[in-house]
Amino acid sequence: MRIPSLSSDDVVRVLKKAGFVYAPKRGKGSHIALYKTTPSGKRLVIVPKRKDLPAGTLHAIMDQAGLSRDEFLRLLSDT
Repeated sequence: MRIPSLSSDDVVRVLKKAGFVYAPKRGKGSHIALYKTTPSGKRLVIVPKRKDLPAGTLHAIMDQAGLSRDEFLRLLSDT
């Protein structure tokens, strides 16, 4: 299944389902910062505020979050 065109709000919803929370004092202006504490440390993900995120940006966000394509799609379908 192909990843659909998503807005930053859609991506933030998926990341919150994956356990990410807003990073205090990190998101400024046109970006949203979220983080998650993992056994290996903290993961910080920066999401630009856009109506439609480019595919490359979306893949980079998934990499930053440590989510596979399948995990991301599963979380997306649960929203």
